[in-house]
Amino acid sequence: MSQTRGVLYPARLPQFHRLPPEANARDLAVWFWIPEWDIGPGRSSRQDIVGYPALNLVVEQGAVTLSGATTRASHRDLSGTGWAVGALLRPAAVAALTGDPAALVDQETIVDASDLLEAVGAAMRAGTGHRENAVTAFSDWLAHRVGPVDGAAAQANALVDVLMGDHAADTVEEAATRLAVSVRTLQRLAHRYVGVSPAAMIRRRRLQEAAERLRLDAGLDLTELAAELGYADHAHLTRDFRSVLGIAPRTYRAGAGEEPAEGAGP
Repeated sequence: MSQTRGVLYPARLPQFHRLPPEANARDLAVWFWIPEWDIGPGRSSRQDIVGYPALNLVVEQGAVTLSGATTRASHRDLSGTGWAVGALLRPAAVAALTGDPAALVDQETIVDASDLLEAVGAAMRAGTGHRENAVTAFSDWLAHRVGPVDGAAAQANALVDVLMGDHAADTVEEAATRLAVSVRTLQRLAHRYVGVSPAAMIRRRRLQEAAERLRLDAGLDLTELAAELGYADHAHLTRDFRSVLGIAPRTYRAGAGEEPAEGAGP
C-alpha cells in the first residue's frame, strides 16, 4: 500500500509519520500513523482523508477509539497541541476488537483499553525515540490482545493484499480466482473482517490511486487515467470522485498542492 495514498492534501499535514509494526504485529497492522501538532491560538488545520477500506484503532490523549471503514471522504480539524497514534489494522486483528465491523462503517466507538492508553501515552511523553517506543508498545498490546492468527484470519489478510496491494486484482472474480475460493466466500470474508464488500474495496483503491496520480502529475489526461484504472469512462471517474470526495477531479487537482498559511486549514 502506498505511504501517501489516502491523504488528500499532504501539503496541509502537521508533523506526520507512518511507521511499520514490530515483527510480532506484522499480521495485525499495516502501519502506525502518528500526527503531532502545535497550532497557534485561533487557528486550525483541516485534514481530509479518503481512507483505506479498513478499521483503525486510535490512541489519543484521553481515549482509545475504533473506527470502521468509510464510504466517503472524512475530515478532522486539528487545533491547539496534541498527538495521536493510530493503527491501520489488518483483518486478522479485527475479530478481537469487534464482532461486527459492518456496524462500524462510517462510525467509531470507544474501546476499553486503559492499559494501551497508558503505555502509548507514556511512550509519547518520553522524548527521544517516542514514536518508535509508542509503536513497540502498541504492537505488543495488539499481539497480546489478538493472539495467534488462525486460518480464516490469515485468509482475510490475503484477501486485502489481493484487492489493495501491488498488482491488485481488477475484479472480484479475479480476486477469488487468485485466492482459490468462491466469490461468495470472498464476500463473507470481507463482511466479517472488513465490513464492506470486495467490490467497494476495489472502488476505493481506484479512487485513492486516481487522487494520488492527479496530485503528483498536474498534466495527467483524465480520460487516459480513467482507462488505466479500470473505469468505464471519464464520466464514471468523475461520478466516483463527486460521490466520495464531493468535488470533480479537475477541482481536486487544482487545489491538491496548496499549502496552508501558518498551519491554518482552508
